[in-house]
Amino acid sequence: MSPKLPRVTGKEMIKFLETKGFSVIRIVGSHYRLRHPKGMYVTVPVHGKRILGIGLTLRILRDARISLDEYSEYFHRDK
Repeated sequence: MSPKLPRVTGKEMIKFLETKGFSVIRIVGSHYRLRHPKGMYVTVPVHGKRILGIGLTLRILRDARISLDEYSEYFHRDK
């Protein structure tokens, strides 16, 4: 059985994406738009301390072309 997918806030997701080369290019309301030098774009909602849903997390990772293993390893390394 695979380990549980870490549940994070929008701000935590943005910090993770920045470690992968993404940078914030604009903010409209509570939605942050990030771009990678290779041309990938991702939008992350930031609603205070609300946790991102599983489906949204998976979609962000897919759009960013980041594997579930990379994502899980980043958030489980603190433990």
